[in-house]
Amino acid sequence: MFYFGGLFGVLTLGLWLFCLVDVITTQDGDARNLPKISWLLIVLFFPLVGSIIWLVAGRPVRTVGRPQAYERTMPAFPEYDRPGRFAATDSESDAEFLRRCRERAEEQRRKARESGGETR
Repeated sequence: MFYFGGLFGVLTLGLWLFCLVDVITTQDGDARNLPKISWLLIVLFFPLVGSIIWLVAGRPVRTVGRPQAYERTMPAFPEYDRPGRFAATDSESDAEFLRRCRERAEEQRRKARESGGETR
């Protein structure tokens, strides 16, 4: 019988600590039915009953898609599967694009050499 009482006490303490931390870390406007400070006092002064009531009636309903502060959301599509992203449909278009990129890079290098030679 003593073992059951000790186990019940440890479980009650764990539940109480979990609920206490949960109340403290909940945003002010997210607690249901009562203000956050009221829930804190209820859980603090009535450990077992207050913890159960907090879990049933006070804990905010968390939605999966709603990011908290300082959290990023993952984009719906990976970078290369994004709708509207240009992809060459044939190898000729791709070769033309690469040729224009090389020409533009050569032009930028030429301008850099010319402007670098003038400042010396």
